[in-house]
Amino acid sequence: MPRPSKPLISRASAVAASIDIIDTEGLDAFSLPRLAKHLGVRAPSLYHHFEDKSAILSAVARQIAGAGTIPRRKPGPDWPEYFVTLSLNLRRSILRHRNAAPILLQYLPRDLLIGPYEETAHFLEESGIPTRLHVQILDGMERITLGAVLTEAMSKPSTRSSIFPNIDPESQPMLSKAMAANEFTQKQLFEEMIRSFLYGVMRNEN
Repeated sequence: MPRPSKPLISRASAVAASIDIIDTEGLDAFSLPRLAKHLGVRAPSLYHHFEDKSAILSAVARQIAGAGTIPRRKPGPDWPEYFVTLSLNLRRSILRHRNAAPILLQYLPRDLLIGPYEETAHFLEESGIPTRLHVQILDGMERITLGAVLTEAMSKPSTRSSIFPNIDPESQPMLSKAMAANEFTQKQLFEEMIRSFLYGVMRNEN
């Protein structure tokens, strides 16, 4: 089918509409005909901006991952806190669009937004972190952050007492004891996991 001579929609509006559909109706409900209907156009109008459905989903992933802003922190000895904030920003963005979370497994941030990775490498360099550790840190941060946040996004929202649901104090006494002693929320556990990884990298280096 021929494309319209002039675009009837903008790329940004199509991405925003895609996210809206996925947020409200779920990822399985998303399709080019559904998006076109949502925008009030015919499907060929989408081809001014996207080659196919995959290109739209890639743009959705880029929008969600890119919404996590880069922290404004000076390089220095407290450099891990830069990555804690960076990961929290990404976590917030993903949890705002839980239905779209699986897309980020197919379209990884490192494949879509290489610029911020270069910026964080500069931050590590200026913080005095040996270059040989940069890939370990950057690769590990993406894997840990996405693994933790996507697991959280795909689960029901939890409270501090339901991090490990369905615990039977009689059958799982040690786990029950651990949960009773836990003072962290899901968000705080996430922060501490990031810190443990980063400070562990440096401790092993020393």
